[in-house]
Amino acid sequence: MATPTSSYGRIYNFSAGPAVLPVPVLEQARDEMLNWQGSGMSVMEMSHRGACFESIIQQAEADLRALAKIPANYKVLFLQGGAHLQFSMVPMNFIPAGGSADYLLTGSWGRTAFKEAGKFGHARAAYTGEKDNFNAIPDKTQYELDPKAAYVHYTSNETIHGVEWTTVPVPPEGVPLICDTSSDMFSGPMDITPYSLIYAGAQKNLGPAGVLLAIIRDDMLARVPPGLPLMLDYKLMAENKSLYNTPPCYAVYVVGLVLKWLISIGGLEAIAKHNEAKAAVIYKAIDESGGYYRGHAHADSRSKMNITFRLGSEDLEKKFVKEATAAGLDGLKGHRSVGGLRASMYNAQSLEAAEALVQFMKDFQAKNG
Repeated sequence: MATPTSSYGRIYNFSAGPAVLPVPVLEQARDEMLNWQGSGMSVMEMSHRGACFESIIQQAEADLRALAKIPANYKVLFLQGGAHLQFSMVPMNFIPAGGSADYLLTGSWGRTAFKEAGKFGHARAAYTGEKDNFNAIPDKTQYELDPKAAYVHYTSNETIHGVEWTTVPVPPEGVPLICDTSSDMFSGPMDITPYSLIYAGAQKNLGPAGVLLAIIRDDMLARVPPGLPLMLDYKLMAENKSLYNTPPCYAVYVVGLVLKWLISIGGLEAIAKHNEAKAAVIYKAIDESGGYYRGHAHADSRSKMNITFRLGSEDLEKKFVKEATAAGLDGLKGHRSVGGLRASMYNAQSLEAAEALVQFMKDFQAKNG
């Protein structure tokens, strides 16, 4: 597994996104910056209608399909606006007049998606963990889904609260399942077939900010109503193979490099083992700290991507962040809405980074315990 090298003077970056990228990807992007594969121009200068960029986006889709075993009856779209725009686009496309959609709320992003859906139709919170500050994923006995819902929407990994689904919720027969997988898409093997639509902002596991990946089953496109704004119409985007307008070309190119990197290291099975090892190292340090570090999420709901924890006081947490940053461990401050600490361990993060964080945690406790 490639790790950052000291020759670049790189720090350990635990940012929740935009997040760390694989060094081999950054190196290739650097080498091809001025002249992409003999074309005489940078990817940032290419016409999105030209043969060079068409080969880039087509190869990225082909590699994605191979990596994730995406069936032929799904369209792959490279869109803009991030998950936030999907929070609007999904209900605009799929809640019919007089219809309703079910939302399972396990954190801030699911809650935001739910509130946005309410602007375009009726949205029902079939489950919310808000009273417990979103510290756990529910089991199927804790919610009941509407068999007449236009769709069921959930967030597979909540970046802010650090909880992650380990099973896929099962909607009533015939009800589409839609998932925001922004912070754990392709962090391990993933069966696409239960989903009618999955989407993810690239800037955590898949590439840089600026492009969103959506994978949508063909039958969903027939549900898209006429008269939608052009850029918010899944059917139009699919018919034009993500090229209706100028896409975020350079971001798509880097996503393609990340996909090739994932393939080169053994695919989704290999990255899953890598991610499990990193998370295990940090959670072990939390659990063995004698309560000095307190994890936010229940043990059976812990995210492998975003490890959230607290110290005994906010002052101590501020000191932890300041000293960690000075030691070359950046991005550990928790989200402003919940506070605390957060270590994001996306695909490109190294085991070395996890071990460095654990050593800092132990040293900090010894000095401040």
